[in-house]
Amino acid sequence: MESAITVKPFRTKTETYRELLPQIESLISGEPDLIGDLANVASALRFSFPYYSWVGFYFNLGSILLLGPFQGKPACTRLEVGKGVCGTAAAENRTVIVPNVYEFHGHIFCDESSKSEIVVPLNRDNKVLAVLDVDSYDFNQFDEVDALWLEKIAQRLSYSLADSLISYCSWVSRRFHGAK
Repeated sequence: MESAITVKPFRTKTETYRELLPQIESLISGEPDLIGDLANVASALRFSFPYYSWVGFYFNLGSILLLGPFQGKPACTRLEVGKGVCGTAAAENRTVIVPNVYEFHGHIFCDESSKSEIVVPLNRDNKVLAVLDVDSYDFNQFDEVDALWLEKIAQRLSYSLADSLISYCSWVSRRFHGAK
C-alpha cells in the first residue's frame, strides 16, 4: 500500500477527484483496519482540497451518529439521526448539500466557523452504516461535482469496508447502549 497521496496543484475539482480516487482505493485495498482506513481517507480528502476545513465520519448506531475518524478541529461526539445535516443524510439515506449552513433549519454548529457542508451516506443493502461529513469555512463550496465524487468514494468504502463497519457499529452500539 502506498501511503503518500499526491494531487497536482491548480486542477479543477473533477481532475482532483479523478486523480485522488485511485489513490484512496490503493490506501484501503487489502487493509483490514477500519479506523485506520477511514482516518487515511479523511486525511487524503482534507489535504487534497484547500477549501475543506473538516472531513470525518460518523457511525450510525440506530438513533445516534457517533464520531469516528476525522481531520480538522474537535467535533461533536454524538448527533441524533434525523437532526442537523448529518442526521438528515442518515435518516433519509441521501446526500445533503448545504451551500449556507445558516439557511439550513436545525443545523448543528460543531464549528462556528463552518459556512457550507456536504454529507454523504455510506450504506449497504440500503442501510446507512455511516456518513461522510465535509465542511468548509466558505459559502457555496459544495456542488453536484462534489456529490458525484464523494458518493463514488462512499460507495468504494461501503463495498470494501461494509463487514468491518457492520461489526464495529454493532460492537459500539452494544457498549454504548449497555452503558448508562
